[in-house]
Amino acid sequence: MNQAPLGFRSRLSATLAVILGLLALIPLPAHAAEDRSWSTSQPHASPHGLTATVSLDGATGTLSLTVRKGSTTVLEPAPVGLVTDSADLSSGLRPQGRADRRVREKYTALTGKRRDRDTLMNETRLSFTGARERRLDLVIRVSGEGVAYRYVLPDAKREAVRGEASAFQLPEGATAWLTRYEASHEQPHTQSAATAAPTGSFGYPALFQVGNSYVLLSESGVDGRYSGGRLNHRSGSGRYTVGLADPEVRIDGPSATPWRAAVIGSLARVTGSTLTDDLAPPSRVEDTSWIRPGTVAWSWLAGGRPAQRNLETQQTFVDYSAAHGWPYTLVDEGWATEKWMPELVDYAASRGVGILAWLRWTDLDTPAERETTLTRMNEWGVSGLKIDFIGSEAQDRRRWYDDILAATAAHKLLVTFHGSTVPNGMQRTWPHVMTLEAVRGAEYRNVSIGDMTTVPFTRNVVGSMDYTPMAFHRGGRALSDAGELALAVVYESGFQHFAGSLDAYRKRPEAERFLEQTPTVWDDTRLVSGRPRAEATFARRRGDRWFLGSIVAGGGREQHVPLRFLGTGRWLVETVRDGVDGLVREARRVRRGDTLKVPVPAHGGFAAVACPARPGVTSCYRPVHRVPPSTLAVTPARTEVRPGGTITLDGRFVVDEFGPVTDVTVQADAPHGWDVEGAGGSAATLDEGRPLSPNWRIAIPRDAAPGGLDVPVTARYSFVRDGRTVTVTKVRKARVFVRPPGVDYLSDVPFTAASNGHGPVERDTSNGGDNGGDGNPLHINGVMYDKGLGMHAPASLTVRLDGAYGRFTAQVGVDDEVNGKGKVTFEVVADGRVVATSPPLRGGDPPHGIDVDLTGVRELTLRVGDGGDGVTFDHADWGDARLIPVG
Repeated sequence: MNQAPLGFRSRLSATLAVILGLLALIPLPAHAAEDRSWSTSQPHASPHGLTATVSLDGATGTLSLTVRKGSTTVLEPAPVGLVTDSADLSSGLRPQGRADRRVREKYTALTGKRRDRDTLMNETRLSFTGARERRLDLVIRVSGEGVAYRYVLPDAKREAVRGEASAFQLPEGATAWLTRYEASHEQPHTQSAATAAPTGSFGYPALFQVGNSYVLLSESGVDGRYSGGRLNHRSGSGRYTVGLADPEVRIDGPSATPWRAAVIGSLARVTGSTLTDDLAPPSRVEDTSWIRPGTVAWSWLAGGRPAQRNLETQQTFVDYSAAHGWPYTLVDEGWATEKWMPELVDYAASRGVGILAWLRWTDLDTPAERETTLTRMNEWGVSGLKIDFIGSEAQDRRRWYDDILAATAAHKLLVTFHGSTVPNGMQRTWPHVMTLEAVRGAEYRNVSIGDMTTVPFTRNVVGSMDYTPMAFHRGGRALSDAGELALAVVYESGFQHFAGSLDAYRKRPEAERFLEQTPTVWDDTRLVSGRPRAEATFARRRGDRWFLGSIVAGGGREQHVPLRFLGTGRWLVETVRDGVDGLVREARRVRRGDTLKVPVPAHGGFAAVACPARPGVTSCYRPVHRVPPSTLAVTPARTEVRPGGTITLDGRFVVDEFGPVTDVTVQADAPHGWDVEGAGGSAATLDEGRPLSPNWRIAIPRDAAPGGLDVPVTARYSFVRDGRTVTVTKVRKARVFVRPPGVDYLSDVPFTAASNGHGPVERDTSNGGDNGGDGNPLHINGVMYDKGLGMHAPASLTVRLDGAYGRFTAQVGVDDEVNGKGKVTFEVVADGRVVATSPPLRGGDPPHGIDVDLTGVRELTLRVGDGGDGVTFDHADWGDARLIPVG
């Protein structure tokens, strides 16, 4: 017998449950002048359990919600209700019925605090009639972790929600940890009394302490049927009202709002909660076999945009991933104009590494763009996307989220969102979402230790958080090295984009070893100890190993960590801490209930792993699948030659780590018709660190066509993994420019005077950045030029010609390195007279040709203007800038 897919069956069951609940509505007598109340408690009643009470003011017909934990009120009465453009459903309400049911959410998560989820909630649906006999249902759910409610409009038609009356009232004396609202959620947290927080808007999630309990306010189940929310506050009040990103939210027929959720309990209960996931719709991805979280090598903080545009740099990060068992490498902003992405994907795939590619959300904001771009990613073999600069949480943007999530799932592409909303259940509904930023992360150099010890109790509670830790190479970090290492455990993220430079990793071998072992998917999570702005110590389990991470603010101390989370028997614990000369790993044997004592410096921490101390076990570290990394260099990397000339190339190949390797060959392959002398290099076995140094002499034919050509040098080597021989290759290319006869190039002529908007005028490369020699090969709208000048508006360059040349020609435009941005103008001045100008040229425009008569000209000046819109991104190229001699 054929069965319906699991996702369909679960949705059908949920739908039937709702229908049965509606049918079971118990009519409530309408006593308009009487106050009424209805209470719902958590399953498995407890003296300290949670109870939500909805009260109706009989005089005004307004509703309020109160939440108690045992006998303590943790959320005082606060209004509920909403207003549409056809009816005010925040007052004048009359009770119509009540339905109760037990909800069980049992599912498997692919990311987060634990994979297996099983939650019981009591649900109450209260039905009311308001203005114009419009119906409003208030649905309340209560579990052992918290309380949530949403509105259902069963008889809605095509109309708009103009706002909610929803609010949360904190008791007097509550403490708040809040972040100012902005759409990308990257503001720092502040601590204050809940009443003393300034007037303004604050982002979800927001944490409050009420007596001995904590309350984390958030939302769940937000999609394009509604608008993202925030909390609005007026200083001096304990009330936080729900605001929406849109002045009106469009609805089209019967609908339900997102959940307004409050996770309530101890800090351990709050940080361990999965309530926002439990409330969210079930997974919409039937086949999840292709979804694979993991560690990612990320080069942005180590090299910025130039590193993303350089194939060799990206290959070195792929090599590092392959050598240390990391499954992914991310190429960030700047690669889009390069043509080598398919080559990089193939290179990475041969080493067992997946490539993640950065895109702007505007690259994917239409159905046609999504289909074209995602199909191209599939054709190249890209594993996933980082989508950035999303910003808004308005309904239109939430609909874009719906569209891109469905499209990337259909194309089996993993997703990271930056400049984005917080997860709030998104990762349950769309499990291919590995992580979201929505945090003041490591890209900010001024992240305080107070904020770093707060986000585990706020932002990271509601889903994976892409903080991008491990930037060991950056000065001014708030944490010690061991504290930074601990973030791999303290911060949960389905993708951990580690942001260090390769040199910084290699200088910290104990960090390398620990990161090789640390998973990004967990079977269990426990808060061991901590408090916002002071300390965060977490234990997370994968299989039979527990990983510990601890970060602390303030002065140095001996950190005492109770090991109550361990199972019975003896355990081996390996701790990585800060030592006098760097990171130190120490092993000890312990039992459950022992206290682990670790010295930490000021603003420090530690990382550890624990495993059962079985006979013969000397370390909790396990074998890593490695591809030995190598370095292949070719000298010179760029050279020029006349037809009929010769060049000499020197190669150097070395295995950097984890050697030896076998069957090594290094070979140069010149273009057809070019004569290569030299057999290359080979070795049956090559030890780590021992170089192989072949060289070649290449003769260029007299009839060789002018222009630039690549001479590839290929190294092949083998190693044994899991009992089988694996062979990989590495290619480096020497660029050979064959000069045409009877032509000089402006980039070879001495400059009489030069000025440039950023850095020096570059010869034969783009402007790059502020330093000399930091440019890239010249590219205008995909066309590469071996010779030319790279400038940045405003710029000027003067050369002496003394009448020796008859013509000047060039192809001008904005360099592709600015990704379609910038606008510039070009001007040619001969002996003080303007002889050629260009129209304003933007990034992505085709090259504009310049051809000028220089007969008798003694001084030539080239100028670049800003195009009238400022100088940002104004990288201007004079491609193939030729001086043709007289006669």
